[in-house]
Amino acid sequence: MAGVPLLALERAPWQPGPGDRWIDVPDMATAALALPETPARVFLAVGRKQLHAFAGLGQHRYLLRLVDAPAPGSLPWPDAAVDLVIGRGPFSADQDLALLQAHRVQWLVAKNAGGEATRGKLDAARALGLPVVMVQRPALPQRARTEDVGAVMHWVRHGALPGEDASAGTP
Repeated sequence: MAGVPLLALERAPWQPGPGDRWIDVPDMATAALALPETPARVFLAVGRKQLHAFAGLGQHRYLLRLVDAPAPGSLPWPDAAVDLVIGRGPFSADQDLALLQAHRVQWLVAKNAGGEATRGKLDAARALGLPVVMVQRPALPQRARTEDVGAVMHWVRHGALPGEDASAGTP
């Protein structure tokens, strides 16, 4: 509305491959509904701000991998329902496989962030045949986008993506 040029730099979303057991959902509330009613061990790879969506599902045991330890009492379940792993990624598929096996994870919930740095958990889930509840990205308004940092730099310098005519207007 302000006429400011916008170019979104986005990683390509992950796509399921052979052997994947993905359940695509549009949001966290739907992700919570996709989990089984019976108790299960669930790795929530969704970020601390999204945990509230799963608060009403106290029958499960949750694995959370967080960068920083949470404040006491800040999680939406009793301490006995949560296994915490504190660490900063990226983590390899082998590390994630070992993590999922050690905690006997049965379900994975993840946001479709795309990229290779955090893909290890998906490869590990595939290797173990686990279902993955994949929360898709929210719908955003139409805009120019690219997955290439070099293209962004070209756009900043020339006002157009490579192969576009800068005189035709901003992307």
